[in-house]
Amino acid sequence: MGQAFQQTFTFLIGDCFVAKNAPRNDRELFMTNFDERARDWDSDPLKVERARDVADAIRKAVPLSTSMNALEYGCGTGLLSFALQTDLGQITLADTSQGMLDVLAEKIHTAGVQNMHPIKLDLATDPLPAERYQLTYSLMTLHHIHDPREMIYKFHALLEPNGYLLVADLDKEDGTFHTDGTTDVHKGFERVELQKWVEAAGFGNVTFSPAYEIKKMIDDREKVFPVFLMSARKIPG
Repeated sequence: MGQAFQQTFTFLIGDCFVAKNAPRNDRELFMTNFDERARDWDSDPLKVERARDVADAIRKAVPLSTSMNALEYGCGTGLLSFALQTDLGQITLADTSQGMLDVLAEKIHTAGVQNMHPIKLDLATDPLPAERYQLTYSLMTLHHIHDPREMIYKFHALLEPNGYLLVADLDKEDGTFHTDGTTDVHKGFERVELQKWVEAAGFGNVTFSPAYEIKKMIDDREKVFPVFLMSARKIPG
């Protein structure tokens, strides 16, 4: 690929991201909920399994390297980035939940990891960071963002030319996924529509692959919610 070329990635992860444009009371309740859940977040073995499976899907989708710098957006407690930590160079982990970031900082300190750096960031309202990344990724975050199409343009701006965007999120569902009363969310995404948004923002080589299946009991019946991994590359120029 040549020395002049560096790959850029953006990650969206976490279940814990909330749109800043949500109504104030709903947003405060939502963030308080995730702040309170942060301490026990990693105790759910299915969340750990999901992060590992999505990390495996990412490794298959793009050529990771320790020379790459990455941004995970909506990082939560960092489960996905910890799974990718030895595959990448410097990783910036961004979230809006201070509770999640506090737990993440403790985990990084305890593990003695040197290449993971948590920051509080809401791209819906905060200025874009000055740094540009070779990879941006997220997990279960995009469906919590008020305007996902606008967010994709911001991911594009944060990536270097030829950088990668990776989004793991729900396929379109009937609204039964969120059983906790959460309403300010998108009910997953139609892949064709999401691809059109991504291409309009300046990405090419858009591909989808299966990443995970979330199983929930709905009305006494097990229901499966597929999680896809979308990979796209920023077109130079």
